[in-house]
Amino acid sequence: MADSRKKSPLPVAAIAPRSERLDTHVLEAFVGYNARRAWLTVTAVFAERMAVYGLKQADFSVLSLLAHNPGATSRQLCATLDILPPNLVSLIAAMDGRGLIERRPHPHDGRAVGLHLTPAGEALVHDAERTVVELEADASARLTPRERETLIRLLKKVYQ
Repeated sequence: MADSRKKSPLPVAAIAPRSERLDTHVLEAFVGYNARRAWLTVTAVFAERMAVYGLKQADFSVLSLLAHNPGATSRQLCATLDILPPNLVSLIAAMDGRGLIERRPHPHDGRAVGLHLTPAGEALVHDAERTVVELEADASARLTPRERETLIRLLKKVYQ
């Protein structure tokens, strides 16, 4: 038997877009909230501009570290970037598959393997780092250079 009760439609006010801004003063007093909002802004620009290189944030970080620390080990990368070893293994495998890195015996530790950029990896990270410098400038354009330096210094105090 059919249900004779019909649901009444939602009141127009409940489905109409809400144009009033919510009071966020409590959230805006939290470091985490503000850091997250800033991170979301920068991340969106990063993803858009790094797509041409086929890089995500973790990829870029690893490549940049290897560019400035040739021969770094997986253990060092994990510790520096706070990445779990299984996650780094797949990341390294993907970079190896793209011909961006190569493994070489570590000069001081016979059990370790040093990771090095290939010429293709060096070229990619060079271009990508230049793009990141530009996107960071764009994402933080509302800050003066001094404010930007202060922000970075203060954020480091939170996580170091």
